[in-house]
Amino acid sequence: MLNCLRNPKIAPTYVLLNTSFLPIYTNRIKVLKKTFEVFIKDLSALRTGRANASMLDIIKVDVYGQKMPINQLGTITAPEPRTLNIQVWDQNNVMLIDSSIRKSEMGLNPQIDGQLIRIPIPNLNEERRNELKKMVKSTAEKSKVSIRNIRREANDILKKMLKEKKIGEDESNKYEKEVQVITDQEVKKIDEKTSQKEKEIMTV
Repeated sequence: MLNCLRNPKIAPTYVLLNTSFLPIYTNRIKVLKKTFEVFIKDLSALRTGRANASMLDIIKVDVYGQKMPINQLGTITAPEPRTLNIQVWDQNNVMLIDSSIRKSEMGLNPQIDGQLIRIPIPNLNEERRNELKKMVKSTAEKSKVSIRNIRREANDILKKMLKEKKIGEDESNKYEKEVQVITDQEVKKIDEKTSQKEKEIMTV
């Protein structure tokens, strides 16, 4: 049982109960916790005024008969706060990467020097900052909706198992409280990261 349920003064950490006989339930818990990782990845792809290699993650390049991320076609570095460098491994892919970056909606203008692509990161104007804040809020809300949907799925599983008498009512209640604690923690992490990202957007 959760320590925080025994003593409300203890910080709300969670330790999963013995759910070895509930593989579907534990899978939903893993997916719930994974949602935050996806949210972080989505945020990192938003272009702020500071160079960040992960901001290119959303760009895919048509090469070798498939769509590949740039980090699988070259080494991405940020030698300066407002500059990204891509050291392309295959000369034949330079123009393909350049084209993909220009066609993206990130407003970037690459500069080619042999197999090196330099990308200056332009300053954000007020309009773009506000657009980014809205995108961050929208991304956060979608992630929180996903988390709550997964919570509902986990609780539905518990109800089904209770109905089938695979678990008792007390046990079902314990699991339900646990999934709520996890949900609250993950939502809080998203809110904190959202505030951090908004501050970054407005101060860069």
